[in-house]
Amino acid sequence: MPTVGVLALQGDFREHLNVLTGLGCDTRSVRTIQELDQVEALIIPGGESTTIGKFVVRFGLLEPLRTRIENGMPAYGTCAGMIFMAAAVTEGHQPLLGSLDVVVERNAFGRQNDSFEADLDIAGFDRPFPGVFIRAPWVTKAGAGVDVLATIEGHPVMVRQGRILASSFHPELTNDDRIHRMFIESI
Repeated sequence: MPTVGVLALQGDFREHLNVLTGLGCDTRSVRTIQELDQVEALIIPGGESTTIGKFVVRFGLLEPLRTRIENGMPAYGTCAGMIFMAAAVTEGHQPLLGSLDVVVERNAFGRQNDSFEADLDIAGFDRPFPGVFIRAPWVTKAGAGVDVLATIEGHPVMVRQGRILASSFHPELTNDDRIHRMFIESI
């Protein structure tokens, strides 16, 4: 099994680590360049995208992350991780990786009290996936090389670009590990 890291600066990184460990992966929390160098793939968890971006800059990880992803390291961003990986956001300024050719609208479904769950039809899955949306973004614009894997009311909520996967929902908060397995298979 591959060595998969989870960016562990802020957010729900423990939940991702638990799912990956349950799938038999060698898992690592990533907080430093040295820890990033030890992983074959990386998950950027949900949390608060502005805070994640500020910590990534503070710990000197922004350029090393960009370089690893540009050089083909598989990466998966959930919710805030999707925002952080995007090329742009519709409003505001924050550090972004720019690795995923999408424009993302933060809190597109509303505030915390507008959080919800929805069954999603995801391309390649034989049954709906239980999406957990918490202050979730959606993709407002996707580049030509981006495949939309799932939508809600016409808004993309899961995309793939090469070895990059992103979802605006939290699969790590469910008992369904199919998305994590999909990610592992891309490594």
